[in-house]
Amino acid sequence: MIELRDISRTFQVGDQPVHALRALDLDIPDGDYAAIMGPSGSGKSTLLHILGLLDRPDQGQYRLDGLETTTLGEEGRARLRRERIGFVFQSFHLIPRLTAAENIELPLVLAGLEPAARRARVARILEAVGLADRARHKPDQLSGGQRQRVAIARATVTEPGLILADEPTGNLDRASGHEVIETLEALNARGLTLVVVTHDAELGARARRRIRMDDGAILAAPAP
Repeated sequence: MIELRDISRTFQVGDQPVHALRALDLDIPDGDYAAIMGPSGSGKSTLLHILGLLDRPDQGQYRLDGLETTTLGEEGRARLRRERIGFVFQSFHLIPRLTAAENIELPLVLAGLEPAARRARVARILEAVGLADRARHKPDQLSGGQRQRVAIARATVTEPGLILADEPTGNLDRASGHEVIETLEALNARGLTLVVVTHDAELGARARRRIRMDDGAILAAPAP
């Protein structure tokens, strides 16, 4: 469960303050599928970065699964990101020299899982995203849609409860983008909370809730 209360974030650009977020209140229950929508500069990505503990608000409270995150130190925030949050970005951020399986396995190595457990989990998630036959391929041997599905597998291999996707189809053609969204939606159907930032009206329409933003404020957020 995500609970935001009175969240604000201001950046200094030269001599001018820019109010990226203005006293936001928002609840996103477990298992929800929400699209955050709005024009460029509306605060969508800033909100996603705060939800993902990649940035801190200047004021307000952010509770994730009942835990107040704004008082956590960097080590606690990093642990929470690692254990509970998966990220999918517009750019795939795969390591070119590693195979698909090795890219997916990397978070498990960092988490200290034993090799046999890592291999079993990677094999399961490759099957789940339809890439079992591409396990030994490196990123430059994969299509854009396949690379994004590898990125999704890497984001979810640690079994987080929350997936944050920032324009996940932005670098893909229509067919590949459709495959990627179906992959994310299948994960949501299994109980993961899915929050997608997008300016694509068609993609946003697929979500159960559309949270509309402009000028750092939430204009509309239907009840969960």
